[in-house]
Amino acid sequence: KSFREFFGNLPSPASKLPAYGYGCVFHSLSLFLPSVVYNGKTFFKRELLISMIRLCYNKNIGAVFMVYKEQIYITPFQLYRTLHIYLPSDYKESQEKYPVMYMFDGHNVFHDEEATYGKSWGLQKFLDSYSKPFIIVGIECNHEGNERLNEFSPYTFSSPLLGNVYGKGDQLMDWLVHELKPWIDRRLRTMPFRECTGISGSSMGGLMALYGVLHYNTIFSKAACLSSAIFGCKEKVFAELQNASLSPDTRIYLSLGTKETSQTVYLNQNIEDMQFFTELLVKKGVSAYFHLAHGGHHNEASWEKENPLYFDYLWRQ
Repeated sequence: KSFREFFGNLPSPASKLPAYGYGCVFHSLSLFLPSVVYNGKTFFKRELLISMIRLCYNKNIGAVFMVYKEQIYITPFQLYRTLHIYLPSDYKESQEKYPVMYMFDGHNVFHDEEATYGKSWGLQKFLDSYSKPFIIVGIECNHEGNERLNEFSPYTFSSPLLGNVYGKGDQLMDWLVHELKPWIDRRLRTMPFRECTGISGSSMGGLMALYGVLHYNTIFSKAACLSSAIFGCKEKVFAELQNASLSPDTRIYLSLGTKETSQTVYLNQNIEDMQFFTELLVKKGVSAYFHLAHGGHHNEASWEKENPLYFDYLWRQ
């Protein structure tokens, strides 16, 4: 059979793939590939080859992924980093513009196979069925040594748990605001306005999201700060809030799981800090909500459960 006959009527944009080039390679491979069992599911030739094509093709040769990757140069660090970008399913067919959420630890956001500990937030699956379409820009962290901690903290501090943290997060956030966001807005059909721009992260990424919405409130109107690692620098975070000029339409979601630490003293202190911080935000005239996740751990499986909570709070109220 021809390539197109073999694969049948693929949905757009995969149906626009050429019937030669890579297509011939995959068609030839089909002569040798048996069915494959992966994660308890059986994939036969047709399904397996379609998946291979969707993984290998990118937007530069005629197909648009739901999630694709871009290499980006972070000027202050003189390093390249991977972006994980989610586009709504109708992005290619429509001319719509979309709100944008910037998220830290982009490799942990969408797919289990790319997540550091083998479990992601499952955000693509969630957004595929969510009522409002978004563009998500996930920024992968620095995996070398302690550089994730340094780059994801706007403050320099020391703590018994994290040790010495040499804050570079202020430089990263400045780059995100003045270089990455304009670059995304030029390349994709975004709604570039503050009201349509949010930021999100967990743990150190939650700290960065919190810093971002406070320090750059003219850019970000919404922030989801899950299990934010403020315990080592809470005085600096509180000072940041006190000095911040916040628009009253700002919405901030904060959360903490009751199983994030086995030490009751630390857990109770973290809960008190988050409650106090939420009260300070409300006194500043913004909308803030603290979600105490009963049974929630400090991991992606727990944060995945919060996807509908923070999306609804930030975007549907």
